[in-house]
Amino acid sequence: RLLSFVQRAENDSFQMKDYKMSARKGKSNQTTQPQRLIEFDDCAGNEDVTFGVSDPGFHVDGDLNLVPLRDLPHSEPVLFIRGLSARADDLAQVDIIGTRGRSAETLGDIVGQKLPYRSKRSLLVPNISISENERGPFPKFIGQLISTGEPREQIFRMTGPGADQDPKGLFTIDMNSGAVSVSRSVDREATDSYQLEVSTTDYSGNLIEGPQVFRINVIDQNDNRPIFKEPRYTGEVLEGSPTGTTVMTMTAFDADDPNTDNAVLRYNIVKQSPDKPSPNMFYIDAERGDIVTVIAPTLLDRETLPTTTYELEIMAKDMAGSEVGLTGTTTATITITDKNDHAPEFTHPLFEAHVYEGSTGVVVNLTVDDRDDPATAAWRAMYSIISGDPTQSFEIQTNPDNNEGMLSVVKPLNYEASEFLSLLIKVENEDPLVPDVGYGPSSTATVHVRVEDINEGPVFFPDPLIVTRMENIPVGSFVASLNATDPDILEKQSIRYAVLQDPAGWLSVNPVRGTVNTSASLDRESPYVYDNKYTAVFIATDNGTPPATGTGTLIIHLEDYNDNAPYVLPSVARVCEDTYDVTVAVVGGWDKDLPPNAAPFKIELGTQPDLDKTWNVTRVNSTHSQIRLLRSLKKDNYQLPLLITDSGVPPLSNNTEVKVQVCICNKNRMHCSSAHSHRARFLVPLATLLLTLLSSVFCRAAQSDVAIMSKPLAHTQVVLQRYDTPSSTFPAS
Repeated sequence: RLLSFVQRAENDSFQMKDYKMSARKGKSNQTTQPQRLIEFDDCAGNEDVTFGVSDPGFHVDGDLNLVPLRDLPHSEPVLFIRGLSARADDLAQVDIIGTRGRSAETLGDIVGQKLPYRSKRSLLVPNISISENERGPFPKFIGQLISTGEPREQIFRMTGPGADQDPKGLFTIDMNSGAVSVSRSVDREATDSYQLEVSTTDYSGNLIEGPQVFRINVIDQNDNRPIFKEPRYTGEVLEGSPTGTTVMTMTAFDADDPNTDNAVLRYNIVKQSPDKPSPNMFYIDAERGDIVTVIAPTLLDRETLPTTTYELEIMAKDMAGSEVGLTGTTTATITITDKNDHAPEFTHPLFEAHVYEGSTGVVVNLTVDDRDDPATAAWRAMYSIISGDPTQSFEIQTNPDNNEGMLSVVKPLNYEASEFLSLLIKVENEDPLVPDVGYGPSSTATVHVRVEDINEGPVFFPDPLIVTRMENIPVGSFVASLNATDPDILEKQSIRYAVLQDPAGWLSVNPVRGTVNTSASLDRESPYVYDNKYTAVFIATDNGTPPATGTGTLIIHLEDYNDNAPYVLPSVARVCEDTYDVTVAVVGGWDKDLPPNAAPFKIELGTQPDLDKTWNVTRVNSTHSQIRLLRSLKKDNYQLPLLITDSGVPPLSNNTEVKVQVCICNKNRMHCSSAHSHRARFLVPLATLLLTLLSSVFCRAAQSDVAIMSKPLAHTQVVLQRYDTPSSTFPAS
């Protein structure tokens, strides 16, 4: 582009201000022929007129012919001619017709249409265009700046990127003549234009003209090949698609100037592999890069094509596809995808299976053929049982590896109920079929299942058998009658019974009739009884070949009988000597039997004479009584006889003794006798530990007595009541 600033002179010398010049080639195929265009008159014969041209590719000869020095299509679309003499200074515009386009700046833009005056000075700053990648030698002249000032009175200066800024020194200007040169080749793809400023100054540096904008445009050369964005493209097209279906779009990029043919791309399919059934199955839109189908829908059949994958070699060429254009290539892989246009078909109309009664698992594999793409929903099979399975004893699962249907028995079959079954099976795809394809007779098959008889073991009913019996019933008493039946109703078989598990050894069974009797006494308190229940297991065996067995459980709920006498705990008590009218211990009754054969208990003194003068037993609640010492005793061990009776019918009683240790209590200690008691040698049970704790509480409770709430010994609550007893009654312990 040319940017000129000119102040018009008072008298115009160019007879025409706007000339036109054609860039089209003539018969000689040359555009460098001179053209007489210039009409200039300075009113003195033009003897001392000099002419300057803004484009260095032109000059004005002595006959006023404008002579191009290169092909006009590579020139700027507008240039200017300056005529200068002592009597004239004028400017004319030349339009080059047939170049890339007309510049926006014209002579009218530069000088103004209505400026009535012309300055004595002006600085002509044309736009300059240079080609990228030019060869040397360098520096190379690229343009001329013109000033109306006296050469001896001024110098040219140039600043900006490419001059005194990076890239420094790329462009230089002759300070005296205004000639502009480039020092090395340029790359349009790096920088497509340079904007600098030019001015003129005197030798002292004072500004005369400018600064004016000076633009250097880089002309593009076709030095970049088209490059595809992807190294490999992949696309899919559904089989049977209509002709003209778009598969994918190819896109390439060219770094050259997009406003020139250098970056105008055209696409082409170079090769199709394989080339069957047609070498032209696909077409690419040369300008847009869209790949579409050309083959007829009936031929685009995945099941009949030699392959389901086609590779296309795609070429992009710049220069709008001309022979001199640069090219780039890539590969497009197109897959013909499947649609469900084939129904699955059974390989056989009838399948047979044999299964033993009582068993489960796969009984037969159902095979099918499907021409659709394996491992797709259009190929994967789904099986269903249409009829023949009212009890839902069968199910079918699909084998994902081979698409076979695995028919399984999930509920055991009974030979006696049915020895032959006929199932009707249907197969479908996961995806629905296309509208013009349906499931035919081959999509159903029959499965004959023959049930094989086996000797089944006897079955007890009910199982478990629950009965209630009283413990301690006489040996040989009837307990229960077992009932086991043979499922093999079509055969005459006998059953024999036997005891399989009898933990306590209390039972016997009649092998033929199955009656269960006691062989020992039933004891509810036995460790083999849990929650009043005794469990035994029996076995029944038929006489089949081979014999089969079955087991049944008998649960006997045992009722309690008053067969256990009660007893007293604890069996040891302690008290300090020289104390009286105190509670020695709280004893409780215990019984292995259940109510009403246990509590309430009656606890009283034994029948020995004079016991009631020293001891007193009073009832606390239904299970416990307290023992009080009525007079003081010396340190020794005393054996206190007690009689405890339960509430059974008839009641049971037990004569027992409580060992009472009378100890010396001082300095927080109890010193008890280790000698034998008066009545009998006594082995202290584990409950002594708890009694010791209670006795120590009594000894520590100064001026206190004890009242025991009515609960079993393991949950006894002790309440201390204060009395006006001297603190010396019990030592601190």
